[in-house]
Amino acid sequence: MAVKNIVIISEMIIDSIENLGRYASLNPRFATVAEFLRENDLSKLTVGKHTIQGDDIFVNIQDAPVKSRLQARFETHCNMVDIQIPISAEEDHGWTPRKDLPEAAYDAAKDMTLHDPADNASPETLASTYFTLRPGQFAIYFPTDGHAPAVTPTGLRKAIFKVRN
Repeated sequence: MAVKNIVIISEMIIDSIENLGRYASLNPRFATVAEFLRENDLSKLTVGKHTIQGDDIFVNIQDAPVKSRLQARFETHCNMVDIQIPISAEEDHGWTPRKDLPEAAYDAAKDMTLHDPADNASPETLASTYFTLRPGQFAIYFPTDGHAPAVTPTGLRKAIFKVRN
């Protein structure tokens, strides 16, 4: 069966939720996330952390506030892969390779590095590309992917699955 409408930039993947299980060869835990999505309605989950498989797979449901490209911050992770899914509205994401982001301190407790632009730059100038993610789609960010998610003029509810790399 041919896979259609897939965008792969470096390792980052954008696709439709119904195709997530096809990526289990990249990380076998993706099959568990795909099963969770088939069995659960994300719009009915409460805001907060929902454990799926201990510390290896969980989902954070968030209400993201209004945010512009200039307010967005690039983040990267070392141990977890993000699978981001907008629930209530579309959102823009900035993307750039981790190697192109400025060095910054890593917070091991949060498995996160927030990369701020150098002087005379902005988060918008760090992005190699921007794209719009709509409900029913997902973006997968691997540790090599810098991402600035939740750029939205209206705010939105979203799901961020954290999957051990």
